[in-house]
Amino acid sequence: VSQTIHYFKNKKIIEIGCGTGKNTVLLSKVASQVQAIDFSEGMLEKAKNKLRDKNNIRFFSADITKKWPFTNGSNDVILCSLVLEHIENLDFIFSKANRVLVASGEFFINEFHPYCQYQGKKPNFQKNGNKIVIESYIHDITEFINSGLNNNFELRNLNECRENKRDLFPRLISIILKKKN
Repeated sequence: VSQTIHYFKNKKIIEIGCGTGKNTVLLSKVASQVQAIDFSEGMLEKAKNKLRDKNNIRFFSADITKKWPFTNGSNDVILCSLVLEHIENLDFIFSKANRVLVASGEFFINEFHPYCQYQGKKPNFQKNGNKIVIESYIHDITEFINSGLNNNFELRNLNECRENKRDLFPRLISIILKKKN
């Protein structure tokens, strides 16, 4: 997010999967409004505590695979980082994104590259010294792009990101989709 922060200046943004607010902090400095959504109440509480002095942020506890709590055509940008790998049906998410974005609004997607999952890597975290593996789904690049195209988006940018130039395979994928008028 720090590398693309200029895209978010004076924009109304939905941040899907805000977690503890790491990206929300950056967005709140440049955006006119941030609507941060997460499924986890615990994560949202951490984000709220971190950002309690900001008046341009609203937090929502919701499951994005269900009804979205946002008004039609009311947001300039949606940012989704490391979330879609946990979602089985991308078309539903992309259709909701289309609904809540203004004409020419943009959908920024940052995910682990599917190649990482092809190698058997799965999202996980440590809890009490134990590795907890989180349910995830493999979405290849074609699925991301086709879900966008099928839901009134056009591809604006696609970047496969390596941690360093010597890495054989990319670690992340960054996609920017633009809603058609």
